[in-house]
Amino acid sequence: MTETSPDRRPPKSIRRAGAIVAVQGAAAIVIALVLVIRGFEGAGEAFISSYGTAAWFAILGGGVLAGGIALITGRRWGRAIAVVAEILLLPVSYALIVDSGQPGYGVPLLLVALAALALLFSPSSVRWLAAEYAPDAAPPEVSDPSTPSSTAQKPKRRR
Repeated sequence: MTETSPDRRPPKSIRRAGAIVAVQGAAAIVIALVLVIRGFEGAGEAFISSYGTAAWFAILGGGVLAGGIALITGRRWGRAIAVVAEILLLPVSYALIVDSGQPGYGVPLLLVALAALALLFSPSSVRWLAAEYAPDAAPPEVSDPSTPSSTAQKPKRRR
């Protein structure tokens, strides 16, 4: 059975988080392209600054984009990338709000990162992720508390 078989489709929360993460990765790639273009135009920065930063954004953005697409298509490995990316965006948004005095950028970034984390850790997302580790596990049976059970064992006390 493949990871994306019909009975293992990712929940909407995972696909939505994947979309958010994919957009963030694509934005990083766009920033890399802008930095390369600025470098070609001689934007007054050191050569390594423009191109090195562009390479950094391209590599990390490509990884984040791949993680977002993986989540959209139902591949569980993308969740780790997404969680790390969103956690790393929390101090970035804080720095934008407090240190840089740019709450217009920091607050939306913070809200998007928190929304993605909420989607990634929602109950349906966690159940979907855990299904890989116990694919044959049945949900626990609920016993009727009004009927005494002869098979119930009392917990042992330690001395």
